[in-house]
Amino acid sequence: MASKFERKGKSGGTPGINTASLPDIVFMLLFFFMVSTTMRETELKVQVSVPEATELTKLKKKSLVSYIYVGEPKRNYQKFFGSEPRIQLNDAFKQVKDIPDYIAAEREARDENERPFMTTSLKIDEQVRMGIVTDIKQELRKANALKINYSTKKKIQ
Repeated sequence: MASKFERKGKSGGTPGINTASLPDIVFMLLFFFMVSTTMRETELKVQVSVPEATELTKLKKKSLVSYIYVGEPKRNYQKFFGSEPRIQLNDAFKQVKDIPDYIAAEREARDENERPFMTTSLKIDEQVRMGIVTDIKQELRKANALKINYSTKKKIQ
């Protein structure tokens, strides 16, 4: 006589994995990465090979950093802009006189309580003459953007 709990006709295998919640998990992961990832906002139109330095400090909050790029235009832009070093603000070539307006627009894009912590980072090619850097710094003073950072790469010793 067979026991009450004994199976009649064993199936001979483990049941399949339930994949009904798999699409939910995939969409949650996709949504997480879409929200947490930031895309590069500007297309670099100048060639920048930053100088090397030994004493570096990492920026704490990169969302409060505004970048000014200075260097020779890339090859596909040289026929329009020449090969002299140019200033790039966001996605456009600008003049030194345009820097105060750029800083004002960057301030307006930030919250009121974050504005005192804004930093202007200068990414300048190592072959650029110091005269243009001095002109940029003068315009930054006029715009009252006094927190300046020079982007470099770590020197291998």
